[in-house]
Amino acid sequence: MKSKVKDVLRAKGRHIWAVSPDDTVFSALQLMADENIGSVLVMDGETLMGILSERDYARKVILQGRASRSLPVSEIMTRNVMVVHPDESIDRCMTLMTQKHIRHLPVVENDKVVGLISIGDVVKTVIEDQAFLLSQLEAYITGQP
Repeated sequence: MKSKVKDVLRAKGRHIWAVSPDDTVFSALQLMADENIGSVLVMDGETLMGILSERDYARKVILQGRASRSLPVSEIMTRNVMVVHPDESIDRCMTLMTQKHIRHLPVVENDKVVGLISIGDVVKTVIEDQAFLLSQLEAYITGQP
């Protein structure tokens, strides 16, 4: 069984956490802390403008001595966001995340964000797929139905 992004979204839900480009970095960080998440999408209405991650904050605010309470998200967000379609394979997502050194992929269908998957979601799904395959192989080898 090869899982797809839509399978992950079915299991975890399609809820996304988002901020606007004009929100302060501090308010975005507060949302991330409150929800125990590592990134938020940056949306202008229903349009994906970028993504803000803990990595963006560490590299573009802390290391540069900037003030997060007054700095707009638009100044530090990652603008060129890799996205995937719900029918994309989890294996492909893992390849993208590994090659591009990213931890979150927005899921877009018909130009609308329908979810967000993390590297944790991808790894969990790969492990589940492998466990299923192993159980099928074991049943085949032992002659169990």
